Amino acid sequence: MPRPCVPPLLPLTPPLNALLRQYGAGSALACDPVDQGLLNRGYRLCTTRGRYFLKHHFDPDTADPAAIERRHRATQRLADLGVPVAPPLAGRDGRTVAVVGGHAYALHPWIDGRHRHGGQLSPGQCGRLGSLLGAVHATLERVMPPKGRTAPAEHPHPVRSADPADTFGLIDDLLARVRRRRPADSFDELARHRLLERRALLERHADRRPPRGGSVGWVHGDFHPFNVLYRGDAPAAIVDWDRLGVQPRAEEAVRAAAIFFVQPAGTLDLPKVRAYARAYRRAAEATPSELAAAVHRVWWERLNDFWMLRWRYERGDTRADPQFPAASALAVWWTREYDAVCGAFAD
Repeated sequence: MPRPCVPPLLPLTPPLNALLRQYGAGSALACDPVDQGLLNRGYRLCTTRGRYFLKHHFDPDTADPAAIERRHRATQRLADLGVPVAPPLAGRDGRTVAVVGGHAYALHPWIDGRHRHGGQLSPGQCGRLGSLLGAVHATLERVMPPKGRTAPAEHPHPVRSADPADTFGLIDDLLARVRRRRPADSFDELARHRLLERRALLERHADRRPPRGGSVGWVHGDFHPFNVLYRGDAPAAIVDWDRLGVQPRAEEAVRAAAIFFVQPAGTLDLPKVRAYARAYRRAAEATPSELAAAVHRVWWERLNDFWMLRWRYERGDTRADPQFPAASALAVWWTREYDAVCGAFAD
């Protein structure tokens, strides 16, 4: 599943002189790291020719230059059809990816704007957000290869739903890792509580595992607040298309809502979700039954997903820790309020 943004690792200094020569973008005046991002690195770049966003494609899963170029061509086609994006600039060789020292970079125009989470959006703006994502999905169907236009009978769901037997084993392993932590802190106590709680929920709901199957289409792949820039009240640009691919469209809509509209106590703002979902369904021509099925699959994902704890206890990476209290509470609340959540997306 797509991972929400967390503060990045310390960035490396990009090879500015070589890059600016390739792009004919003048001489560097200032280069500052952008403090949002997870797997790639970004910089606010000011030169004698203007202001830019320099992206270092650092994540090995998405850093192939040919694949980046394909995604760049897709964003240009979206821009040509009026979708708010920030297509990259071409270098002197006509390419939009510059490879220096074995690393891939892209230069984008700088977009003045800010990120906004759901708590900062009015109901009308929530509807506009849903319409925007629906328009992205509908427009991608027009500009991408035909494999995005598939039917459930022709293409099964690309991701097999989590097997609770595997999840029980993961929970036991994580509990053992938590117990070995000395001295234990308040996060460890919360992790232990949530792991035991989640195991009980899975035991109770193991028979509700979603079946394989469902319609798929082209999606952004990582639609969340850090990837939408606002200028005033209106979205100015959707950024970070590294996860562009063929996935269940309605599930992206549900996952995005679960990030935009989650509240600190681990609940969803259901009136805002309803405004967002209704607008999304109209723009994407999605049916209520599609959204209901997507709600079920994403709920099941949340019950079985422990990526934040795996980062902390398996990798020693604590960057996602601040997200854990709300995210872990959401799975419990969603289970209790399942019908209300489904209704907010499908009514």
